[in-house]
Amino acid sequence: MRILTALLLIAPLAAETLLLRNGNIHPVAGAAIPGGSILVENGRIADVGQKLVSPKGARVVDLKGLDVYPGMIDSATELGLVEVLSVKEWSDTAELGLFKPQLRAGVAVNPASEHIPVTRANGITSAITAPSGGIICGQSALIHLDGWTTEDMAIRRSAGMVIEFPQIVTIVPPRAGRPPAPPIPFTEAKRRYDAQIAQLNEFFEQARRYRQAKAAGGDVPADLKFEAMLPVLEGKLPAVIRADRERTIREAIRFADQQKIRMILYHAEDAGKLAAELKAKHIPVALGPTQRLPYEEDDPYDQPFAMPAELFKAGVKFAFGSFGPTAENHPRNLPYQAATAVAFGLPYEEALKAVTLNAAEIWGVADEVGSIEKGKLADLIVTDGDPLETKTQVKQMFIAGKAVDLQSKHLRLYKKYLDRP
Repeated sequence: MRILTALLLIAPLAAETLLLRNGNIHPVAGAAIPGGSILVENGRIADVGQKLVSPKGARVVDLKGLDVYPGMIDSATELGLVEVLSVKEWSDTAELGLFKPQLRAGVAVNPASEHIPVTRANGITSAITAPSGGIICGQSALIHLDGWTTEDMAIRRSAGMVIEFPQIVTIVPPRAGRPPAPPIPFTEAKRRYDAQIAQLNEFFEQARRYRQAKAAGGDVPADLKFEAMLPVLEGKLPAVIRADRERTIREAIRFADQQKIRMILYHAEDAGKLAAELKAKHIPVALGPTQRLPYEEDDPYDQPFAMPAELFKAGVKFAFGSFGPTAENHPRNLPYQAATAVAFGLPYEEALKAVTLNAAEIWGVADEVGSIEKGKLADLIVTDGDPLETKTQVKQMFIAGKAVDLQSKHLRLYKKYLDRP
């Protein structure tokens, strides 16, 4: 009875009718509306424009000239899966094995993670959270950054099948507390690479045989791994392929062509070198952080900063991902990663799209989020300026029409030490 009473109390709050008025609205999908209003009903945008009439019983929020933008989307994180990187028990990003397509990151998300409100406070309302480890890592999820349970948070429980494409590795990255590993001879590294590619192709072939056997009506024992691969083989679920260097990206594109699967290129530090091919094959890119050093010592110093502009000029659709939370690549810094690209040639409007509408289109949810349009979920941020500027403050946030608390651990500590005697 207590649970039922609590649900009855919560339900009207979630379905609250709001009229946000007197704000400068930036829909992203169209021209700005100065002094405009947004009507929110049942968690969705019911109307956008000037001089909207408040329905009876609606709560009116006067924005007093503040700016309203769609909530930002981080296209690559481990939010909810990692809390303290240095503590093994706080990390739930990977499982044992090379091929784990049946694993879903969305069910492992911790809604109480401290990283979530820290990220949310800077204007990010949703994010892709993805597994790692092995070759086929599992299924990423697109989640709202608010909710009591993983079911509350889910926008797409399965947004893509994450594949760490094999590459030739001769230098083993050092690990804390361990002596550096000796370099691997190229012939040995190439042998390992060829073996992994053969395993990957064989796994896809086995999944296809499983699909054919099921279609033929045979008595086929259920296999969770192959069942999870069916949407990928049928083109319903994209393969999110992480490949960084030029050679690996070429091999990944060739693999996707051979397997006839939809591909989203992930991280892709050399994507600019293959912009024409990516455009020709309509392959979108989830870019890694721009605020980093070049990957190779002979790469141009501004390669990470300038690559988004190169992709835009070539007509490649892309979005930004933080690939955090880590100290240097925390999702809260997503707007500043986009802003850095503006300083190196990317038009401002495209940078804003890369953290809103472009991301929604790449992940197949543009009918739900990514812009301020009638019928979409009311994922909105109210700011005192440009959300890509470091000085801008997020004053209010709404996720699916619900006002969200902007308190975070960072803010609590700031206030604590500000008031220190």
